[in-house]
Amino acid sequence: MSGAAVGMGSSRASIERSRRTQTFIIHAVLIAGGIIVMIPLAWMLSTSLKPPHQITKFPPIWIPDPFVWSNYVRAVTIFPVSFVVFVRNSMYMSLMITLGTVLSNAVVAFAFARLTFRGSRVLFIIVLSTMMLPQQVTMIPLFILFSKFGWINTYNPLIVPHFFANAYFVFLLRQFYTTIPRELDDAARIDGCGVIGLFLRIMLPLSKPALGITAIFAFTWAWNEFLGPLIYLSRMETFPLAIALSFLRAAHGVLWSELMVVSFIAMLPPVLLFFVAQKHYIQGIVITGVKG
Repeated sequence: MSGAAVGMGSSRASIERSRRTQTFIIHAVLIAGGIIVMIPLAWMLSTSLKPPHQITKFPPIWIPDPFVWSNYVRAVTIFPVSFVVFVRNSMYMSLMITLGTVLSNAVVAFAFARLTFRGSRVLFIIVLSTMMLPQQVTMIPLFILFSKFGWINTYNPLIVPHFFANAYFVFLLRQFYTTIPRELDDAARIDGCGVIGLFLRIMLPLSKPALGITAIFAFTWAWNEFLGPLIYLSRMETFPLAIALSFLRAAHGVLWSELMVVSFIAMLPPVLLFFVAQKHYIQGIVITGVKG
């Protein structure tokens, strides 16, 4: 008995050592990957505080000497219009796009997930097939259409299309809706709930995780949008931050320190949003993998 006990104790110790080694290797790989990912961010912050003659030196100087804090002042005052205008434009555009994305996709996905009608599966496949259509294919026809509407140099071409659903988010939300038991629908109908009541009182409250990740993705993509504003906006007072960044390269050559300052400021809202809502990011990855 004592020999068996010794053998079991040795086996447990071996398993524990193996588990600790595996945990150490995983953490070491993750830490190394995190350091590699942080290198561009560290270089950006370092460059934003460097004097001009230290920016292109090789090997790179990671710690500026001296710290030029005036780069931050110059970066936000170099534009012909107030820097706050760019931030306000980006925030307005991103919030409106997020609102339109959440509202429209929630309704369309509910229809595909819960309403039965002839041709619904075919229509759903057609909607999904639009994801294979490159944006560049529709760029010129949409520009002609919006110019006929008189929407050039306004935010309408950038905001209004998002109130008509997007195939990716329709798919994401439909996948989530299909995981909600249909018995809840039957119980709601017995209690006198119609289709609108079922959507507002049952589906929406239960879909907060999916709606949250939809809003997060939509805001992040809208905040970083560059091509759309570049096509439809030409007046500087309407530019978002993404276009303001390109101004630092086109109008003044490449002002590296100022460019890094504005890049850092433009990066802050999505990064802060990630840290605040990182649990929803993980839920979004899970939701996109749910079978419908």
